Amino acid sequence: MELKRRSLLAAIGAGTAAAALSGCGSTGSSAAGSADGPAEGEITLLTPIYEGADGKTLLEKQILGGFREKHPDVKVNVDYTTYAQLNEKITTGLAGGLLPDVLMMGVGWIPPFAAKKAIAELPEKLAAAHDYEKRVLEPSRYDGKLYALPVVLDTRIVVYRKDHFAEAGIKKTPANWAELRAVAKQLTKDGRLGFDPFSIDLRQCWETFLFANGGQLFSEDGKKVLFTDNRGVEALQFFKDLSKDGSADYTKKTDAGAPSNVQTGKASMMMTTSALWEQVREQNPELLKDDTLGCFILANRRPAMLQGGTLVTQSAKSKHPAAARALVEYLATPESILGAAKQRGSVPGLKDLNDSGYVKENKFVELSLQNLSAARSEGGTAAWMEIREKIKPTLEPAIVGGQSAKDAIAELGRLAEAAIGRM
Repeated sequence: MELKRRSLLAAIGAGTAAAALSGCGSTGSSAAGSADGPAEGEITLLTPIYEGADGKTLLEKQILGGFREKHPDVKVNVDYTTYAQLNEKITTGLAGGLLPDVLMMGVGWIPPFAAKKAIAELPEKLAAAHDYEKRVLEPSRYDGKLYALPVVLDTRIVVYRKDHFAEAGIKKTPANWAELRAVAKQLTKDGRLGFDPFSIDLRQCWETFLFANGGQLFSEDGKKVLFTDNRGVEALQFFKDLSKDGSADYTKKTDAGAPSNVQTGKASMMMTTSALWEQVREQNPELLKDDTLGCFILANRRPAMLQGGTLVTQSAKSKHPAAARALVEYLATPESILGAAKQRGSVPGLKDLNDSGYVKENKFVELSLQNLSAARSEGGTAAWMEIREKIKPTLEPAIVGGQSAKDAIAELGRLAEAAIGRM
């Protein structure tokens, strides 16, 4: 039985079950405005965020408590998962016809599931319900239509040790890769890394460097691979150069949640997320009190900050679409967003919250909001769910082995083109 389930999921991921998925999603209307009528009934929310006991209390007591006051005839059951298991959970639900009514998913995930008619189009007026930053809404669209609303953003930035910079006489942060490599070399000594780019996911790290190098993942219509040019190769080659210098080491990356290399002083700079601020506040509050950590946006041909995050969308098959739509809207209100951002150390994508105390005290979040014009999102093709899983294992041999950056990028390009061709 387990073998059959794995085979089905593999087929879904490869795109060979597209017809079956389209049929599964087409029984419900995906048109905007299909949620007319009273918000009532029992619905399920699938979420990869609101982790741990604190997150569960925030969601179920505070956020959903407020929702129940507005919609007393709606009962919400919560299905908690992780991002590592989310795609499998959604594809299993699609295959079995048991997709939750409301789903929270990542940036880049909307085109694949909208193309399969698994999620419902939302009324365009919801995009103007709050003062969203323009780039924040871009990942919520597919084929020009709105399918989701942003809840929180998770940006990729560079955090550095001000004390290490001062000790080395470095007075400004690197403005391009040449300066970054030189500064990393200068700061590398006595077992300390000058730069740790690898403690975030390799896929997200390479994408950030690709964008900073002026590159793109895909064409605007999502049907052509663009990262196989020199911009993509140079981004991967830069990792190899840093490793050759000895100022970066793939084997010394830290696990999520563990004290990071900049916290322990084992690295002077690192690629990380805005959430590191909350981690430091809990684990090493003295670093914030003493203003030891600074941050900047990666840049080469242009400044670039990878914009990930969590979006909320509605199943096209919900038996209670009005209730599902009401919950989607509520989870995207400023109050709900601020609570989720605080709990995760994430970036709220609403201008309404720029002056909140949370934003003002979290310098990594503040930097991210100041640089949203430089934000770039991953994804952009209906084949993304298959392609995203291949990026890390395809690029890794170029960093830890002898494969050239050019060959690794070419191989990834072939895999991506094949995935797009199957859509």
